[in-house]
Amino acid sequence: MATNLDQFLSRVDALLDRVEPWLPEPTATDWDAIAWRWRKDGPQGHRGRGRLEPIRRPHRLRLEDLRGIDRQRAEIDRNTRQFLAGDGANNVLLSGSRGTGKSSLIKALLNRYQAQGLRLIEVDKDELIDLPRIIEQIEDRPERFILYCDDLSFEASESSYKALKAALDGSLSAPPENLLIYATSNRRHLLPEYQRENQEARMIDAEIHQGEGVEEKISLSDRFGLWLSFHPFSQAQYLEVVRHWLGQLGADGAEHQGTALAAAAESAALQWALRRGSRSGRTAWQFARDWAGRQRLSHR
Repeated sequence: MATNLDQFLSRVDALLDRVEPWLPEPTATDWDAIAWRWRKDGPQGHRGRGRLEPIRRPHRLRLEDLRGIDRQRAEIDRNTRQFLAGDGANNVLLSGSRGTGKSSLIKALLNRYQAQGLRLIEVDKDELIDLPRIIEQIEDRPERFILYCDDLSFEASESSYKALKAALDGSLSAPPENLLIYATSNRRHLLPEYQRENQEARMIDAEIHQGEGVEEKISLSDRFGLWLSFHPFSQAQYLEVVRHWLGQLGADGAEHQGTALAAAAESAALQWALRRGSRSGRTAWQFARDWAGRQRLSHR
């Protein structure tokens, strides 16, 4: 049954390939936008046309609002400034705990540097096979583009990561000077790791040599020149972020540590994090928004 279905889908895909030259040309890219998503027309997995769909309301995050990740913020900011200046810069992999600011950093970079020509293209991992088509559209543009892959990870059975490997550093064609790839992931090596793979390691001349399975997984993340790791916040870091967001949202008592109101807010923030099972910047923002909203409602 599965074989018949695969044959049918292959025939449909071949038919679409024949029809594609007669399809209307895709809408011209709106280069006045500052951010886009790559969208495919037609069935998922078909090699049909794609387009850069403008994002009309990008997030307006500020780098200075991202607390508790000072080292990571400084590193990616420096790398991005080098990229904008036409100097040496690296593709970046941001990996680690959820909600710690990985995606927010990239969005905040766009907000800060859009006036200097920085642009952002969001690509889903299932569309990475289209990287050559995306590059064709932007390689002659004067802007500087960050291709952004959020929550990137691959299962062992997937092969689409090969397109990413080629785009990073595995193709005969050199990547364009106006493009970098910034990816976020909860997995350090982007692929699942199994205990049995560690058993393939061997000692040769007192050095540890990983097995082929581990080497294949490392080979993808190794193509990112800059690695930034993110870890769960301590209680002190979490409360610092809570106080910052309460102040930004104008909540009463946010900047007055030691008062009864501030103590009540911190106690509620810790309980909020305990229920969520996470102390992170995302959790702090969600609590602050809820706390400030409750205050405003009670004052009406």
